[in-house]
Amino acid sequence: MKSKALGFGLVVMAASLATSGCKSDKVNAAAEAPPPAKVVQDFDANLFSVDHPENFSLAAAIEHRAPAKLAVTGTVNPDIARTVPVISLVSGRIVGIYARLGDAVKRGQLLLKVRSDDISGGFANYQMAVADEILSRAQYERSQDLFKHGAIALNDVQIAQDTEDKAKVAMDTAAEHLRLLGSSTDHPSGIVDITAPVSGVITDQEVTNAAGVQSLGTSPFTISNLSTVWIVCDVYENDLPGVHTGDPAEITLNAYPGTVLKGKVSNILAILDPNLRTGKVRVEVPNPGMMRVGMFVTATFRGQKDEVNTAVPASAILHLHDRDWVYVPTPGKKFRRVGIVGGDALPGRMQEIKSGLQAGQQVVTNPLALQNEIDNK
Repeated sequence: MKSKALGFGLVVMAASLATSGCKSDKVNAAAEAPPPAKVVQDFDANLFSVDHPENFSLAAAIEHRAPAKLAVTGTVNPDIARTVPVISLVSGRIVGIYARLGDAVKRGQLLLKVRSDDISGGFANYQMAVADEILSRAQYERSQDLFKHGAIALNDVQIAQDTEDKAKVAMDTAAEHLRLLGSSTDHPSGIVDITAPVSGVITDQEVTNAAGVQSLGTSPFTISNLSTVWIVCDVYENDLPGVHTGDPAEITLNAYPGTVLKGKVSNILAILDPNLRTGKVRVEVPNPGMMRVGMFVTATFRGQKDEVNTAVPASAILHLHDRDWVYVPTPGKKFRRVGIVGGDALPGRMQEIKSGLQAGQQVVTNPLALQNEIDNK
């Protein structure tokens, strides 16, 4: 039995070796490769399908031509030509302030009282000039009497007259100087009143009560006439060719967005800011009373060439997620939501489109109803 089992095992081994020897050494690369990747189109969040697209009316975007516009920011500044500093001709200490920064004042209104020793010196000079003039006049009158009696020559009379004339000039000059300092020759006082030289608004204050004032030094106040103001804007150098002196400008105040004021470009500064690459453009605007120094504004300049945009019915624009959208029909009962940049409102309940839409494209005129149907799905 053992011999038969051994013989059978040898036969099986021989058959196995014969079979492995006949097997091919070549590998099937196609069978061992990974399966091909399947490409699936990504989901488009702005593409929507509806069951009845005929329920939503359509309108075609039309071409709209308008002058090119440039909107820049700026600030309100006082007109330098209408700004006057308040100057004190005396030095001393302030003993009274009767106006403050931001107050509206009239010409001749009392602003400051200053105690000054300059009045004492000016009055002393005036008194000495008066004394000299009295003496010179007496000598001149005496010389005339002596000349009539032949006691002196005509040259002596002329010298006396010249001395009298000079003494009178010195007296008048001293009196005028005293008046310029804010005092009078009749009732000199050490207190000087500083009044407003013009009417306007106090836009700068450099002094406080009991502070010192220097003669012809720092101006205690600055008064500006704000009936006309300057709007100073920053315009990038690439946009400067579209702005010209004399061009009209529309001014919108951030504090009053519904009010549009008219102005005119009066100057384009010849120097460019090297850091921001902007130029200063000055616009003069009549102030209706609401414009205050330092306010932020938006200035809009209209170019001399037209730009081509599109226009659609205003009802076709949907404001969603702080953006403006329109719905454009696509094949297969679908609508695509397209983001746009709106422009100005146009006559006939139309709306200008700056970008995002081309003329001839159709848009849904009732996008709110379409959006509600999409949300209810």
